[in-house]
Amino acid sequence: MPMLDVYIPEGTFTADREAALMNQITEILIHHEGFDPADPVTRSVSWVFLHRPAAVYVGGELADAPRYKVVPSVPEGQLDEAKRAGVIRDVTAAILDAEAGAWPRDPGRIWVFPTNIPEGHWGGYGEISPLERIIARLGGEDGSRAAQLAAERITASRVESTSLPIPTR
Repeated sequence: MPMLDVYIPEGTFTADREAALMNQITEILIHHEGFDPADPVTRSVSWVFLHRPAAVYVGGELADAPRYKVVPSVPEGQLDEAKRAGVIRDVTAAILDAEAGAWPRDPGRIWVFPTNIPEGHWGGYGEISPLERIIARLGGEDGSRAAQLAAERITASRVESTSLPIPTR
């Protein structure tokens, strides 16, 4: 159930190429969350908000090639470290492939920030949507199995976030 904020400068892609890229990025997120990208229910709750920066500056100068920012937001517990790394890798490759050689193939022009929304903060349909309900709806799990999976994923996410190494110089 990803929500995506994708920042692409105006005129970077043709309308068809951009639409194909938005579809591909959506499928990448759904896949890494562990759901079926072909499922119409899952697709119906997977939204992309396309943003058009008027300009992008690098070091105070207008960028010489497009720069992209992708912020996929998912409910807490859906993306562990390996899945976040997969999202970053796959989204970066999808954007570079969509450019089709129009600019140098430089992954340094793409930033991807997978964001976990804490349990109890994912809202839709006018109410909080806990991970348990999302797993039951999109994963086809029964209530007790969905509750167990949600609890396991949220616990693992919280353990992971408290055990991150402290950066050193």
